[in-house]
Amino acid sequence: MGTAKQTEEWFKQAEYDLGTAEAMFRSRRYIYTVFMCHLCLEKALKGLLSKRGHVPMKSHDLVFLLDRIGADIPEQHAEFLEMLNEVSVPTRYPDELDQMVAQYPRKRAAEILELCREVYTWLKNCL
Repeated sequence: MGTAKQTEEWFKQAEYDLGTAEAMFRSRRYIYTVFMCHLCLEKALKGLLSKRGHVPMKSHDLVFLLDRIGADIPEQHAEFLEMLNEVSVPTRYPDELDQMVAQYPRKRAAEILELCREVYTWLKNCL
């Protein structure tokens, strides 16, 4: 697969994952909303890496991927990626489900989903 095709595929998958995050939000599965936001942005970052001629590495670390791209990202987007990076593993593998669900009520999940949309749009506009 060529670089353009790979980039297109990464962004297609990122868009699909964003739709899944929205579906999880509508079904009140808020920790999975957060998880899918992470996955969406991970794939978008890998799409940008691909666009710049790099083979995306098998990493889930959003900060690492962003550093590899070297984009001049707005500070608020970088801060959001850092926060999302930190909560990724706990939302995937919570020690206590009830505690994790309590940490991500509807309002918090809505904020994360909205910020995810903003960062995704910014990343897509970097193509």
